[in-house]
Amino acid sequence: MIRCQSLRWGAPGQSLTPPLNIELPKGSLTAVIGANGSGKSSLLKVIAGLQKPLAGKILVDAPRKGGLSFLPQQQHLDRQFPISLQELVAAGFWGSKQSPEQRRQRLASVLDDWCLSGLEQRPLMALSGGELQRALLARLSLAEAPLLLLDEPHAALDELGQVLLWKHLHAWHAEGRTLVVVCHDLAAVRHHIPHTLLIKSSGCVFGASSDLIQQQPQAQVA
Repeated sequence: MIRCQSLRWGAPGQSLTPPLNIELPKGSLTAVIGANGSGKSSLLKVIAGLQKPLAGKILVDAPRKGGLSFLPQQQHLDRQFPISLQELVAAGFWGSKQSPEQRRQRLASVLDDWCLSGLEQRPLMALSGGELQRALLARLSLAEAPLLLLDEPHAALDELGQVLLWKHLHAWHAEGRTLVVVCHDLAAVRHHIPHTLLIKSSGCVFGASSDLIQQQPQAQVA
């Protein structure tokens, strides 16, 4: 469960929206949409505890250790860092109590799930944007966090990657996890995600995705 009470966020002294009051129940699946610079990514960082709010309170009902997993935009990843795709994905085991053999089997399964088998030893700098995005999502698959925050998970994905993304998001939701997803693909949001938070400088609006997206001009939320 995520509860925001009179929450304000943004640069110091520059709140991006009026106070936000919202409660996302445990096991919910919510999209966050809005224009560039409206504060979508910043809101996820506040929920994740990576950025302090300007005012108000936020309550995140998740275990302190391993309770939350955050998928940032891949532009924040240093692709020159000397690790392989397999090592990047295996970082998702952080805090896991599985045996080495269990990890080996689980890693192989997840790499196969995301169509990454055969790319295990490829360095990050040699990956395409879509391959890197699937690797970051595969890393998320290894985490057992009940709360998942995903910032533009569809970025750089081709048609196959999109199919895999929504397949896994629905599976995670079916497991009872809470998901908050920043997404610019409004057609996909309307089709796959039941509820949406629209962030605007005049105030945030929460509602059913089908109704909310239909009411908004494309230019406002693209």
